[in-house]
Amino acid sequence: MGRRRSRPLPVLATLLAAALGLSVLGLDGTAYAAGPVTIAVSPTGQAAGADHVVRTFEAAQGLVRAHSARRDVRVIVAGGIHELARPLRFDARDGGRNGHRVTWTSAPGERAVLSGGSRVTGWTLADPAKNIWVAKVPAGTTTRQLYADGKLAERPRLMLAPDKKNRAHLSFSPRGLTVNDPALAAKFAALRDTSGLELEELGSFTDRYSPVSSIEGNELVMTQPAWENNNFGYDTLKSPYNRGALYLNNAYEFIDSPNQWALDSKAGKLFYKPADGRSAGDSEIRLPRLESLIQIGGSYAEPVRDLTFSGLQFSDTTWRFPSGPQGYADQQSGAHIVGKYNPPADYLTSCQDGCPEFEATRNEWHQIPAAVQVSAASHITFDGNVFTRLGQVGLGLGMDPNAHASGPGYGAGEIDVQGNRFTDSAASAIVVGGVQPDAHHPRDPRMTNHDVRIVDNTISGVSKNYRDNAGILATYVTRATISHNTLTDLPYDGIDIGWGWGINDPGGNEYYLKAGLYEYQPIYTTPTTFRENAVSHNLIHDTKQAMHDGGSIYTLSSSPGTVIERNYVYDSRETFGALIDQGTRYVVMRENVFLGSSRWVYVNADDKDPETFNTKDNLITGNWWDVGPARNPEGPGYNNRLVGNTQVTDGVFPPEAQRVMTEAGARR
Repeated sequence: MGRRRSRPLPVLATLLAAALGLSVLGLDGTAYAAGPVTIAVSPTGQAAGADHVVRTFEAAQGLVRAHSARRDVRVIVAGGIHELARPLRFDARDGGRNGHRVTWTSAPGERAVLSGGSRVTGWTLADPAKNIWVAKVPAGTTTRQLYADGKLAERPRLMLAPDKKNRAHLSFSPRGLTVNDPALAAKFAALRDTSGLELEELGSFTDRYSPVSSIEGNELVMTQPAWENNNFGYDTLKSPYNRGALYLNNAYEFIDSPNQWALDSKAGKLFYKPADGRSAGDSEIRLPRLESLIQIGGSYAEPVRDLTFSGLQFSDTTWRFPSGPQGYADQQSGAHIVGKYNPPADYLTSCQDGCPEFEATRNEWHQIPAAVQVSAASHITFDGNVFTRLGQVGLGLGMDPNAHASGPGYGAGEIDVQGNRFTDSAASAIVVGGVQPDAHHPRDPRMTNHDVRIVDNTISGVSKNYRDNAGILATYVTRATISHNTLTDLPYDGIDIGWGWGINDPGGNEYYLKAGLYEYQPIYTTPTTFRENAVSHNLIHDTKQAMHDGGSIYTLSSSPGTVIERNYVYDSRETFGALIDQGTRYVVMRENVFLGSSRWVYVNADDKDPETFNTKDNLITGNWWDVGPARNPEGPGYNNRLVGNTQVTDGVFPPEAQRVMTEAGARR
């Protein structure tokens, strides 16, 4: 007779777990998981179809921690604006454990907005002739951003000089700036509140902010150390390489156009000028309070794992740091000097194109933090979210510790950023990696940022306040994939990869040896973590709206195994389509289409000495371009090969080039 077979234990265990909401152990000790649990976050306490309904994010996190070791957890957030009192922090307890996953998402058919600010109401007319309105806010309120009808409002400014060629009326001193123009000086005298004044200058690749301490007649007495730090090194406030428009920002009296605002912090008054014929009350005006919204940070021993954010919106933040005594001593791509250094006594003349004293700052530059921060984490996914109305970087992955409010910085691995939209924000959409020594030569291998996939995202209208920021920046990362993204409406570059100008690569960079950098750091003999990256199928257009230097695609330093292919670049304001900058080595750039550039590719190697910038051993092949010839120094020692590239002068591109143009960009 055949034996009657019982139902296998795993099946029974699964059914029992689903019925009781528990996990059970088989005879071999294996845990069989319960079914997924759904938690609804609803301010009203009402939601259909959820296992648990809570009113707050904190309560939801508590339930997640109770379940995530044995079940998949789905947190569904009701649609509408959720104004956060503080950023949401996620550590190892908040991710999935034992192979499970935690997902935070909007309710079906709705959009949940995680907001770091609040709506301003109670507007009254302050100046009928100029249509300027005023609302009360708490005394002491500070912010660098205001949002009106979903867009960044503009801070008012007074132009002191249109460019570097028209500065004869300006005198720079270690104390500050003297304006030898009676008409401008008269405007200084009329200012009733000077507490938030700052100078801003747009240079060749820097966008600098330096606070004003006081006004004495026609002299702007500047706050230190911001003034010193902004005035020595490269592309300085005093001596920009190109452009160099100089503005005085943030006075009520400078309001002269719609969508401008000013804040009298001491009096608790917020001023806003809407379009003619409208009142401020007709607009949804949101005042940010928080400097970040989501802080994901475990430890290298216990990283946050298996956590997804899907279908959410992140909005309404600011970043106050540049308003303080450090200002924003911008160096490039959001990196800025923080601290007190010792420039030479005559730095306003002797250190306007670099000097040894400046090199002491380089390894200590800080990064702009992000509204959503991820470090010491793995298998984290951002899918279909909206990042908008943000006062800093949108999404920061594994940046330096100074850019993370929680977590140690670095250590971001197996991260997926897919199908998101980034717009109307102050700095880069996405930054991956840091710039300090542990970013490129980590003391602990768990610090390495690796396997980051940025795919099918749309980036438009970011970097509006810190215009030196690229749409996407990836510094020291191993196996970053940046593919099928659409990037447009940008003041600077589209996609920048790499960092360090070859300084930290084996053998270093001779230019910086002569500059004195290696008095402050070693010449490394081992490679950095920047390698095996892929930049492909991206659509990049309408870049370089404000900046002069850089490229729509830009590279720095050695990156073995990195390929840049099948990208479509156009409308870059007749600047460089691709800039292969200092120290770039072992990069393959192939089958891209470049239209309307001054140089479709610019290889920044020294004309006479291949060792000076150490930009060599790159292959540039199979690309199509229309105008703007390549710049590539050749000769023994360079080995930058430009072969098989095709100029199209009649606008008729071959089928394969047309295929590149058609396939480039986000697919969702």
